[in-house]
Parts: sequence; C-alpha cells; structure tokens
Amino acid sequence: MAISVVHPDTGTATRILDVAEQFVQVRGFNGFSYADISAELGITKAALHYHFAGKADLGRALIVRYASRFAEALADVDAAAGGASARLAGYADLYRQVLHDQRMCLCGMLAAEYQTLPQPMQDAVLAFFDQNEHWLEGVLEEGREAGILQFGGTARATARLIIGSLEGAMLIARPYGDEARFQAAADSLLAGLIRPGAVTTVA
Repeated sequence: MAISVVHPDTGTATRILDVAEQFVQVRGFNGFSYADISAELGITKAALHYHFAGKADLGRALIVRYASRFAEALADVDAAAGGASARLAGYADLYRQVLHDQRMCLCGMLAAEYQTLPQPMQDAVLAFFDQNEHWLEGVLEEGREAGILQFGGTARATARLIIGSLEGAMLIARPYGDEARFQAAADSLLAGLIRPGAVTTVA
C-alpha cells in the first residue's frame, strides 16, 4: 500500500518520520521495515541509517515528535474560550481527527506492541500517556471545583478512564470504518461527567 509523504519539500529526516509514522498508525511498529520506508521514499537504506542508526532510534524519535505535537494541540485546547467540559470535548476530538484520517493514535498502536519495544521506546510511550493523564487530571479537578463536572474517586483515576475509553473506542470503531461509532462512545463518556443542571461553556 503506497502512502504519500505529507511534506515532500522538507528534509530527508522529516520525510522518513512522516512515512514511518503513517506506517505505525496503519500497520503497527512491527509491521514495516527499513526496506518499506526505503521503497516508499526512493532512497537507500544507507540513507535511512544515516539519519536513524536503527529502527529503535527511529521509533523513539517518532514518539517524541508525536508527543510534542499532541502537547501543542492540548495548548490550543487550553487557549480556546471554554470551560472544563469544552476542553474535554476538545480532547476527545483530537482522537476523532486521527480516526477520521483512517489512522490510530500512534502511542495507542505502540502500547499494543509494548512488550516487543526497546526500552527507550517503552519509556517514551509511558511518558506520552503520563503527559495526557496529567493534563486531564488538571481539567477534571478544575471542572469539579467549578461545579461543572462530577465523578467518583480521584481525578487521576478518571483521567485514566478517559484515556483508556477513547483509545478503546478508536480500536473498536476502526474495523467498522465508522467514525460515528467512536463519536457516540466519546459523547456518552463525557456526558456522564457533566453534573446535572450545570451550565457549561462551549468553546
């Protein structure tokens, strides 16, 4: 399956990362080789090794770049004019957008292969989910203090529930090719966190 490069005018390293990211999001990390990237870009494997000595180095670079972009997206959600409920909806929409592009969350795919990944990649995957958990925890605490959100237990436990539920909803929606299936699950999840009678602010 040919996959087009997102930014053909960028440097070779970025082009390699673009193609590798798409391979991971479609096939998984163990579902492609340097030969696949070489064929897709029309470059030698030696050129790949020049930029990323081994596949583990490439994998860690992918996660770091993905986490950085996700952090920027979360900052955009924070900057939008909206309260806790709107920020949670914005968070869920980040997952929907990935699914809309017929891909999966990069770190969600890698989590499924976690035991086979090199230690640096395992650490980077955990750091990504920790980053998401921390952001959600802050939003949940803010929403509960404002009387907008309600949930049993700690904000941390609820943050973990949200991440697991959205990753799972993506996984189940994928074979059906049904974005609406994911959206319905996300809407139901978030609706259960809204305190009855609370006045929410939409971004």
